[in-house]
Amino acid sequence: MRPVDLQQIGAELAIKWDDGTETFYQLEELRKRCPCAACCGETDVMGHVHKGPAQSLSDRSFQLIRINTVGGYAIQPYWADGHNTGIYSYEYLRRLGN
Repeated sequence: MRPVDLQQIGAELAIKWDDGTETFYQLEELRKRCPCAACCGETDVMGHVHKGPAQSLSDRSFQLIRINTVGGYAIQPYWADGHNTGIYSYEYLRRLGN
């Protein structure tokens, strides 16, 4: 399960997968579901989640600048507000799309 094509269409990210399915993600929802430690927190060895203060999001937070691929397993979006630490695995994206 890998993307064969990624395109921004207005306020959505469209992904065509190698199994022929297509998934459309609202950019605002994709950003709000960012899996990075700053957004979701980090789990310590005891299972406690440590999270920083809530981030304030602006219109720029939902504007996609570019997307890099990470190895053969993920994408890394770059947002107009400078946020770029979220690594969205293909598995995570498929779960978000269901």
